[in-house]
Amino acid sequence: MGWLLLFSAGCSEIVFALSLKYNEGFTKLWPSIATMIFGGASFYLLMLAIKTLPLGTAYAVWTGMGAVGVAILGIILFKESAELVRLASIMMIIVGIVGLKLTHVD
Repeated sequence: MGWLLLFSAGCSEIVFALSLKYNEGFTKLWPSIATMIFGGASFYLLMLAIKTLPLGTAYAVWTGMGAVGVAILGIILFKESAELVRLASIMMIIVGIVGLKLTHVD
């Protein structure tokens, strides 16, 4: 259950970060509301996940999911750079996240 909560926290973190781009300094109502809701949900779900997962692992996976998700969606939605070095760097974060999951003993 901890991993499902952590995955949900990571997804909420991605939506939270994207909503920051769209709320334009909290001047747009609905994106600002989304920022508050998904930011709160992300932290709350992370808090629940660390009840059963090691803090260091959970935090690293949560931040890694957010970083990878936002970087990939930045490429897709905002036409950000998709240079090979950038893509390789994203892949290294993914490898780290998978490594942390695989080395976790339930």
